[in-house]
Amino acid sequence: MARNRGDVTYVAELLEVERQKLMATLPLIEFKNVNFSYGSRVILNGVDMNISRGQVIAIMGGSGSGKTTLLRLIGGEAKPSAGSVSVAGRVVHELGRDELFKLRRKMGMLFQFGALFTDLSVFDNVAFQMREHTNLPESMIRDLVLMKLHAVGLRGAHHLMPAQLSGGMARRVALARSIALDPMLMMFDEPFTGLDPISLSVIGGLIRRLTDTLGMTSILVTHDIQESLRIVDYVYFLADGVIAAHGTPDEVRESKVPFVHQFVHGEIDGPVPFHYQAQTSYSQDLGVRTESGV
Repeated sequence: MARNRGDVTYVAELLEVERQKLMATLPLIEFKNVNFSYGSRVILNGVDMNISRGQVIAIMGGSGSGKTTLLRLIGGEAKPSAGSVSVAGRVVHELGRDELFKLRRKMGMLFQFGALFTDLSVFDNVAFQMREHTNLPESMIRDLVLMKLHAVGLRGAHHLMPAQLSGGMARRVALARSIALDPMLMMFDEPFTGLDPISLSVIGGLIRRLTDTLGMTSILVTHDIQESLRIVDYVYFLADGVIAAHGTPDEVRESKVPFVHQFVHGEIDGPVPFHYQAQTSYSQDLGVRTESGV
């Protein structure tokens, strides 16, 4: 029987469809004038950033520039001291505990060294989230785990323990685990650290392919310039607590911004000094008297 167009349920469904269409046109993540400090140490100072859906985004900058802090703000582990961070239209730091956990189930995280459960097999590592957050029967979990492992090329390693894996294999298992619940957002904290060139290329290719295949958004915090620029759609550079520059990979390669040029080309001389600023001169520290008597 056809639905009556005055039916409340029918109208609600139409409104939800329109809401989903609107959300698809908006950025998945929005930083609006975000400030963040650890005590008196300012990490972020008025950061504005929009991250579109379905893209691979790189966040780059020197050590201690606040890259990982951005991920913590997105996941609700930290709260901004000013401004707002929104994910899928929800202001993260305004969510209650249950709402925040519900949002986090739509996120995946690949930690710097994988962070696999050492006492669980490869299979059980990937199955962990499914068993923890769903009521799926074990037979379906088995099929899904093997599908995820197949996607990263490790279905044949499902019986192994983490100690039996190479660094690149462990990183791929961690990636399979992080996409176990088909997240809308994946966050990668230095995914290329410590990998040989072959494993690095494999992980980079997987990030790009899985992002496109699953229709998710991926954010990479990384120092690896060459691999990142090969797979990402857009790059943000953090320096001195602000977005110092941003652009496509081609724009970044050709950037004339001194900090970006130094970072991309790995130059010693530039805005980022080799020496940490000292209050006294080198001669003074060594007790050497110069011709001027200093």
